[in-house]
Amino acid sequence: QVQLVESGGGLVQAGGSLRLSCAASGRTFSSYAMGWFRQAPGKEREFVVAISWNGGRTSYADSVKGRFTISRDNTKNTVYLKMNSLKPEDTAVYYCAAAPTYYSSSSADEYDYWGQGTQVTVSS
Repeated sequence: QVQLVESGGGLVQAGGSLRLSCAASGRTFSSYAMGWFRQAPGKEREFVVAISWNGGRTSYADSVKGRFTISRDNTKNTVYLKMNSLKPEDTAVYYCAAAPTYYSSSSADEYDYWGQGTQVTVSS
């Protein structure tokens, strides 16, 4: 069982930056691939980025490439999402998720555990 708690969301102006954190419980965090997804009002949840359990492999949605960076610190059981050059269309609830595999894809079905989400609002 893995419990995930996101933090770091907030209100920021377009062009600004935020860093989201996702703290995981349990001693097997390093055995999980991690992902970030987001859901905007009235839209379906969409994939943002994924990272393998050792951080050696990452995958980004085209909409965030070059602006967002995922990283993880397995000694702290935490995964991070640094978001730069934020746009109003990045406004959404951001969720972190864990998959019991080396690396997981953009499919939400592969992730077994989810956090409660953190709101990111980008004003124009």
